[in-house]
Amino acid sequence: MIVNKLEELIIKGCQKARSKGFLNYKVLPTFSIEVPRSNFGDWATNVAFLLSRETKRKPLEIAQIIVKEIPASSLVEKIETAGGGFINFFLSPTYVVQELSEILTRGSDYGRQDIGRGEMIQVEFVSANPVGPLHLGHGRWAAVGDSLANLLEKIGYKVVREFYVNDAGTQMEVFARSVSARYLELLGRKVEFPEDGYHGHYIYDIAQEIINRYGEKFADWEAEEREKAFRELAYEQVLSHLEKTLIKLGVKFDVWFKERSLYQENKIEEAVELLRKKGFVYEKDGAVWLKTTLFGDDKDRVLVRESGEPTYFAADIAYHLNKRERGFKKVIDIWGADHHGYVPRMKAAMRALGFEEEFLEVIIGQLVNLYRGGQPVRMSKRTGEMVTLEELIEEVGPDAIRYYFASRDTNSPLDFDIEVAKAETSENPVFYIQYAHARLASLFRKAREKGIDLSSLSFDSLGELREAEELSLAKKLFLFPYIVEIAARTRAPFRLTNYALEVASLFHVFYTECRVIGAGEGLEEARLLLSKATKIVLGEALRLLGIKAPQKM
Repeated sequence: MIVNKLEELIIKGCQKARSKGFLNYKVLPTFSIEVPRSNFGDWATNVAFLLSRETKRKPLEIAQIIVKEIPASSLVEKIETAGGGFINFFLSPTYVVQELSEILTRGSDYGRQDIGRGEMIQVEFVSANPVGPLHLGHGRWAAVGDSLANLLEKIGYKVVREFYVNDAGTQMEVFARSVSARYLELLGRKVEFPEDGYHGHYIYDIAQEIINRYGEKFADWEAEEREKAFRELAYEQVLSHLEKTLIKLGVKFDVWFKERSLYQENKIEEAVELLRKKGFVYEKDGAVWLKTTLFGDDKDRVLVRESGEPTYFAADIAYHLNKRERGFKKVIDIWGADHHGYVPRMKAAMRALGFEEEFLEVIIGQLVNLYRGGQPVRMSKRTGEMVTLEELIEEVGPDAIRYYFASRDTNSPLDFDIEVAKAETSENPVFYIQYAHARLASLFRKAREKGIDLSSLSFDSLGELREAEELSLAKKLFLFPYIVEIAARTRAPFRLTNYALEVASLFHVFYTECRVIGAGEGLEEARLLLSKATKIVLGEALRLLGIKAPQKM
């Protein structure tokens, strides 16, 4: 990867300057190599600023010394200092040909790395309660979680996507009573709806599904028996519906882990006992407590209530102990904003279990604000209640949702405008990117119609690429492995959505300004190859984001 090659040059330059006595430092600090603003080269490093304090010299002076000692390389055309100490690198035409050849040779494998070395990593996301439909927040976690999993796989990890089914506790009893009441109501029976019941319209839908399948079979059953039956029937219906909705979004889970299995297999008791043996459990006021304050929490937490019922916290500890027992040394959980305060106690519990600090990583995501033409959307037209993820998929399609929901830092709330997401204009980035891919596919169809054999194009012609539009597009393509790595390491799929938009924009400019078919001998071939490389990178970026790469639009 280009960053690694530049890093080698910089290290050699620094070491050479030190050996000659020009720089005096003990250990070279960890420096960054990033893409600077336009006109400041293709890449830049801040190494001179980091050496300034130890060497007690000005960054610009250090940068000038390092530049003189960096060995010559076919990779770089020229190196300059700027901005008071930045070192800027300009890639050579030779490297442009070399890297384009690499893309064309590796195809969709371009950008794949072995950073993870096959290590298993679990990404747990969505994990909605199985008592109703998915909301837009769940959709955001689905888009972010699945794209992150794709990115981690691209850099060499073996990823397991997991959905934690919260199917234990009083919520399931309340859910069963709610469905039972609506079932009787739909059959014309007089019934009092539970005061703490779920009032959403979807409860009617679930009850109606039971009627469609079983008729009045349960109408005369004792309430307790009917609710027991509905607890399972309605639960399975909702779980099936959740899975179907997520599949519509292009998200498939490897594991659906059921919380109730922790109770059935006594895993919670085992986890509490393990913590007790480690000396971190005590009893007070009839309850069982965990000494989370020993590990940075602001107060100790209850594991088992006075009633003898385990807390959700205890179940979560048992669940994460189970993850470790399944061989995961690293797990990533994506939780909603309402779980922000829950992170310190879970981190404390993991340390109490003796797990490494980095075992549990939690991504907290903010909610989605829905708009239509700039106006807030408060309710579904169909139900008069919240807009569900399924309804949004039906209206705008999965591609727009996948793109937009992954296009912002998870720490920031997301504004989603339905009309913008549906627009077939350049104002809609999803359309703009997909149109670029379709345009590329159309270009190759035209080339084949003219008898051009795309499989026999010679890489030697790539040296003909000299126009600014050609080189800008090519150099943007070379960023792909870097973007993939950074997006995966920082858990930031939005970096890839931004990158895909930049590639599409540069391609549209190139296509408008540079004639491809009929450009002349050599140049036509070079531009077709550049277009082919663009299609490879753009198609792979869309795949990682879980978005279709259309051949026609």
